[in-house]
Amino acid sequence: MIQDIQPHYLDNQYTPEAPDKESFALYYRDHAVLLKKTEEGITFPRFRELERLNEEIYSDCTYLFSVDDNRYYLVRGINREPQSEFTMENVEIFRRAAPRYHAFAGITGYQLYNWYKNRKYCGRCGHMMTPDTRERMLRCGECGNMEYPKICPAVIVGVTDGDRILMSKYAGRSYKHYALLAGFTEIGETVEQTVVREVMEEVGLKVRNIRYYKSQPWAFTDTLLMGFYCDLDGEDTIRLDENELSTAEWFHRKDIPDPVSLESLTNEMIIQFKNGSV
Repeated sequence: MIQDIQPHYLDNQYTPEAPDKESFALYYRDHAVLLKKTEEGITFPRFRELERLNEEIYSDCTYLFSVDDNRYYLVRGINREPQSEFTMENVEIFRRAAPRYHAFAGITGYQLYNWYKNRKYCGRCGHMMTPDTRERMLRCGECGNMEYPKICPAVIVGVTDGDRILMSKYAGRSYKHYALLAGFTEIGETVEQTVVREVMEEVGLKVRNIRYYKSQPWAFTDTLLMGFYCDLDGEDTIRLDENELSTAEWFHRKDIPDPVSLESLTNEMIIQFKNGSV
């Protein structure tokens, strides 16, 4: 999955220090990121590659995290060298880009970029928020409001019936391949209750024997995904919510189509069932 970058290690502790010339600079604009494509994959600009046209870059940056001994920083409003090899690319590139540790760093940085951008002003009193010096938090100096990075819990659900699993396609989304049922946890419910509710809402089925598989940080939507398998309880007739799904079908193990990629929890869960591992 996208976070599986071993033997590399992402250290997300907030231990800010000044960048040096070899530190990586992550620059985003809306849904695009500045990077260079090479024969080995993608890479990000180092501070020394941006400093000539950006004299304030060493002071106007925000520490994000490190991967092994490399530190990554968020930079803003930079000037780019004419005819630079670095180009602005859609962040969807991180779904399949190599090396994986750069892809994971890039999408995690994008999640923090959006948080800083969307929390510029206090939601309580409207004054400017300022970064805390001890932890990754924004504080309002006027009313004392504190904001931490947003993480939204959601479930991925593999509904099984013997050697069959329920697979679906989203309605009105760019992703057109098969996936498992999914949904965000609402206020006041457990993730297990989310599983029951989402399955009933999207396909009109009852389930039992809910069992946890594993989790995944999914920075594309500020989400912490939690994967569950569960068994069909009773009637298998699908009543499709066409606002959410374009189709939902039962597949026997031998008929399950191969996933198009391996970066997501959904696809790993499909493979696990297809191979008879669950």
